[in-house]
Amino acid sequence: MRIAYFINSMNGGGAESPLPRIVFALEKAGAEVGVFALTRGGGRAIPWLRRAGIEPVIREGGEKDHIAALRWIEERARGWDAEIIWTSLTRATLLGQIVGKRLNIPVVSWQHNSFLKPWNERLLRWRAKASDIWIADSGSVAEFAQAKLKIAPHSLVTWPIFAVTPNAPQARAWRESEMIRIGSLGRLERAKGYDILIDALVLLRDRGFVPPVPFHIKIGGVGSCEEELKSRMQAAGINNLDFSGFINDPASFLSEQHIYLQPSRYEGFCIATHEAIQAGLPVIVSQAGEMPLTVNSDNFGRTVPVGDVETLADALVDLLSKPAILYEMGQSARARILERFSQDRFDVVAAHIVDRCKRLQAGSPSAPMAQIEG
Repeated sequence: MRIAYFINSMNGGGAESPLPRIVFALEKAGAEVGVFALTRGGGRAIPWLRRAGIEPVIREGGEKDHIAALRWIEERARGWDAEIIWTSLTRATLLGQIVGKRLNIPVVSWQHNSFLKPWNERLLRWRAKASDIWIADSGSVAEFAQAKLKIAPHSLVTWPIFAVTPNAPQARAWRESEMIRIGSLGRLERAKGYDILIDALVLLRDRGFVPPVPFHIKIGGVGSCEEELKSRMQAAGINNLDFSGFINDPASFLSEQHIYLQPSRYEGFCIATHEAIQAGLPVIVSQAGEMPLTVNSDNFGRTVPVGDVETLADALVDLLSKPAILYEMGQSARARILERFSQDRFDVVAAHIVDRCKRLQAGSPSAPMAQIEG
């Protein structure tokens, strides 16, 4: 079973970072996988793919040359002798669906987010039947895919895009009188809600809140809103927040924190939040995507309504006022995801998908996954 896996870019975001684990799981299930990117983008995913032994094939082109990209996908699929076209993100999916029909081979498509731009949502809904299998990267995205994209349940598999690494670097307990370190990882785009965080910090100052010990926030990421966010922070006089650029070693970054923060407006699975919990951190997250389904207890951290500045400020006050219990909360959250997102479960779903692909290629019906998902 030869899978040509097409993705939009090598930017290094949430669709690219789990690629090694996905590829290895598919290969363990008996597939051969070639990774192809429509553009280089920021290129930040390339080094870690190469370290994992995966050499992506990257097209020299932009984000708007769709006809050229379509031809390239077809050429690569033919050259790879692909038996399955696998797509990730909207552009790759819409073009991959066309090539799949031309070559008469099945198409498998990821859906990574529970929010899409209106035009993309309409296009994917219109083309929903052009992919033979849809893969939702979380339960929240599966609900979105059925409700908004009208994807039939029998065509949909939920494959959480994360599996725990039990030996990942761990955060240590806060020490008395130590500064509380809060971290976040995410693109500097409106969807991640860092402007909401700045407003919450302003509100804390205006309230006169004085934490028992000082705290400092570091945000790792790059994006189109970087200058706007920095200007907003400076204009507000916030001096305990840093934008640290792209973080090449997120595991080490997370192990240095005491709290993780994700104030997003929109999310799918949000790998960064789950990696933070894996590191033993309590979290403050918005009720977006999969995050509130994982952080479903105050023992793990706090969830806040999307865009609610006041409640986000309250959550910060709450955890900053209890530094001695942060480590215990983080350990409780970690225990939850160790059970919920095991490597064994990840591999079982991969094997099921490969089996369905083989059935599709052979022209046989593919069984739904009710016996595995729960």
